[in-house]
Amino acid sequence: MIASSSKNPENEIEDPVEQMLKKTGCMELHYQVQECIAEHQDWRKCQDQVKKFKECMAEHTRKQELRHK
Repeated sequence: MIASSSKNPENEIEDPVEQMLKKTGCMELHYQVQECIAEHQDWRKCQDQVKKFKECMAEHTRKQELRHK
């Protein structure tokens, strides 16, 4: 007999992109870009969201570079 686990196997496997985004602190902005693109079906109409996400990622990268100096 195999013992069943109380954990859901789907919840144990996390998307590597989501893992990375959580570390950056830019996850919510990423979701905003995705939602905008889904709503408008045209990424060009989402430039405000894209810009904010890009700035967040650039700030995270800058902080990482400063830590490693």
